[in-house]
Amino acid sequence: MIRKILLALLLVAAVAGGLAGIKALQIKKMIDQGKSMVMPPAVVSAVNATSASWETVLTAVGSVTAVQGVTLTAEIPGKVVRILFDSGDRVSAGDALVQLDVSQEAAQLRALEASENLARVNLKRMESLLAQRTTAKAEYDTALATHRQLLAEMDALRAVIAKKTIRAPFAGTLGIRQVNLGQILGDSDVIASLQHLDTVHVEFVLPQQQVAQVHPGVTVRVTSDAVPGKTLEGRLTAIEPLADSSTRTVRMQAVLGNPGQALRPGMFVNVGVALPDERVVTTVPVTAVLSAAYGASVFLVEAAEGNGSEGLKLRQQFVTLGERRGDFVAVTKGIEPGQTVVSTGVFKYRNGQPVVVDNTLAPEFKTAPTPENS
Repeated sequence: MIRKILLALLLVAAVAGGLAGIKALQIKKMIDQGKSMVMPPAVVSAVNATSASWETVLTAVGSVTAVQGVTLTAEIPGKVVRILFDSGDRVSAGDALVQLDVSQEAAQLRALEASENLARVNLKRMESLLAQRTTAKAEYDTALATHRQLLAEMDALRAVIAKKTIRAPFAGTLGIRQVNLGQILGDSDVIASLQHLDTVHVEFVLPQQQVAQVHPGVTVRVTSDAVPGKTLEGRLTAIEPLADSSTRTVRMQAVLGNPGQALRPGMFVNVGVALPDERVVTTVPVTAVLSAAYGASVFLVEAAEGNGSEGLKLRQQFVTLGERRGDFVAVTKGIEPGQTVVSTGVFKYRNGQPVVVDNTLAPEFKTAPTPENS
């Protein structure tokens, strides 16, 4: 009985060993086939790194201010009897906007005119009597002083009347009316705002290390979501002589045209100060750059060693990036103009991978793209 059991165990062990040997041979064969298998080359789109001349642009965020802008108020309190404008009107310099009640001043002026007329007649009489030496010089002097005093009082009253007609100090656009007929207008009550919007100022700051590069007259470009798709150009007009001691920045002011009055005081804008000197840079498409925590890199397309001129492979090259413009980015270190880089889909590739270049579906790259609104 024991002998039969041992024979059965030996038979099972022999069968298991045979199966294991067969499996080992199969696995070895698969491994050998994997080693001998050559993966087909990946199809990539590629471009040559180019040399371009880029102007230096210093960027900042600015605020729009009015070239001329005031909040209209009354110099002298009074009752509003006429309102001669509507909210949002465009007015010229000197246009009457609000008329305050001047009935009392007008009555006082008529009384002074009557007194001045009498004083003038009396002065002429005194001149005649003085010429005939029938009156004292002191009486003539008193009549002359009285006449001059009345003239001065009349001038002062006319000035009060003129100040009660509130006029536009310059041409511009009025804001929302904030007075009503019959209102007693105080000297601090707001009538409306008046802004000259045909040209505007843009104020911005630059760090102290960039101040030496700019000077009044350089070109300033402004973009804003208030004028989407447009770039407005102006010129730098003033540089603050003092730096902010807390931020170490210097305030600057530019002036630019405002077509359509799209920019309004208080809006923020993106500012670019274009320096006159241009620099030569090496550029590649932004989509050619693989960004990672350890740095930025590109894949260079190079001839594979020993595969002839038809064989190509990828080599990952770390780069240092500079300014970005449109679809391109400047590379300050890592590659040279003329080297071929993979332009799209760089996240799919690896170092040393064989490739074939096919630019049939490659996108067009531009330094100033103008994508259509979807």
